[in-house]
Amino acid sequence: MEFNWLLEIIGNEPLFETSLLFAGNVNTQEIRHQLSRWTAAGKIYQLRRGLYALAPPFQKVIPHPFLIANHLVPGSYISLQSALAFYGLIPENVPVTTSVTTGRPGHYSTPLGQYHFRHIQTGWFQAYKQVDLGNNQKAFVAAPEKALLDLIYLEAGSDSIAYLSELRLQALDQLDLQRLSQLAGKESRSKLNRAVEVIRQIIDEEKTGFESL
Repeated sequence: MEFNWLLEIIGNEPLFETSLLFAGNVNTQEIRHQLSRWTAAGKIYQLRRGLYALAPPFQKVIPHPFLIANHLVPGSYISLQSALAFYGLIPENVPVTTSVTTGRPGHYSTPLGQYHFRHIQTGWFQAYKQVDLGNNQKAFVAAPEKALLDLIYLEAGSDSIAYLSELRLQALDQLDLQRLSQLAGKESRSKLNRAVEVIRQIIDEEKTGFESL
């Protein structure tokens, strides 16, 4: 089995799964052995069992970290600091791509980055959307308000003025305060509602400071 066979099948796809290669009358055991050889030779990356990406120089499209995360754990979406940085709501470059899932939490260390998955309850798995990442890639990402509330939901002490101030929230005009309150109210957790009031205070103080300039 030649490597060119794989390149022809994959084309411009940034990621591929073994199920794509098993279509038709093929020897699945031989394909699995060949994938192991190509991985050992550095021609492809194995991201998890059954999920791969071409390695340079064969890689035509660099897979976006958000796309990889969605495929590592189907039924997950990007959230917390990763989504906040994506929207420009926090200034930091986030080295680990963080998602939430109703399944088991976990961490993947891959040749294409670090990926962390946090567990949330099924009723809190909401308010995400599919976003365009460029290069014909799309991924499910929390809405800005939900990304912030997911962080508050999962982190201890995150409803305090100290914690929220340390986030150095910016571009706050992107936040819909009404939606933020509605989402927090759905969970009926006083922690989330307290955090919303602190966020309102931060936004008001920022507006006051801007108007005084």
